Amino acid sequence: MAKKPESNPFTEMFEKFGHDLKLPNVDIEKMLESQRKNLEALQKSASASASGATALIDRQRANLEQALAEVAKVAETYRAGGTPQEFMARQTELARKSFDTALKNVEEAAEIVRKAGDEAIEVLRKRIRESAEEIRQSFDKNK
Repeated sequence: MAKKPESNPFTEMFEKFGHDLKLPNVDIEKMLESQRKNLEALQKSASASASGATALIDRQRANLEQALAEVAKVAETYRAGGTPQEFMARQTELARKSFDTALKNVEEAAEIVRKAGDEAIEVLRKRIRESAEEIRQSFDKNK
């Protein structure tokens, strides 16, 4: 003989309360499933954000390594000596390269952050659309 599932007095209390108030039936399993999907979407969104942060940190580490290599290279050129005009030309070139590199690095960082944000938000948008459809379908069933 099949064993009857154990009843949950807490759930039964709310079901009786809803029935006494003549509230529409609520499918607890569907509600729990919906909340599980919401939590999964939040987890995926957080994961996308974390991946973006990791990518940004990796990129900034690479930028720092590149900058330190450039500084070492520039330090070597200053040892070579030369005229004041050559020194100023090297200084000007260094300033131009530094500015161009900084601008490129900021653009790359902004792109990494934008992509991660877009991905995280899209996960949440998709879940919101799904949730709205679930709600609409539940009202259609109740008609």
